[in-house]
Amino acid sequence: MKGRMLAVDYGGRRIGLALSDPTGTATQPLPNVERRGEDQAAREVAAVARACEARAVVVGLPLRMDGTEGPQAEAARRFAERVRQYTGLPVHLWDERLTTVQVERLLVSGRVRRRRRRALRDGLSAALLLQSFLEAQPDPL
Repeated sequence: MKGRMLAVDYGGRRIGLALSDPTGTATQPLPNVERRGEDQAAREVAAVARACEARAVVVGLPLRMDGTEGPQAEAARRFAERVRQYTGLPVHLWDERLTTVQVERLLVSGRVRRRRRRALRDGLSAALLLQSFLEAQPDPL
């Protein structure tokens, strides 16, 4: 998959963002979007997608451990649809189970202080989500 992709880790207070490089092989976290409302957050994510020249957006789908969807997954689906409307880009939903847990463990093992972890967690979760999505895509011929 060639071209930059934007990942969204949808949360109640903050929305983590990450961007791939143009080749789709590496990801980097971006500054979070502070969520003050659904419409405002979707517009801000769309503005970032345009500014970064993303060709698609990946929104994390917070499934339950048994693979079913709960209220958080439904909210992420609604948010993904708003982002699709504001960007006109393809929006992919991707299973994000345990990404935040993995990032938290990594930060704790790196002895990052709690306050700093809070600031880094969402963007790093989005980067991990995006990396997982990219690695699952078939290699182009």
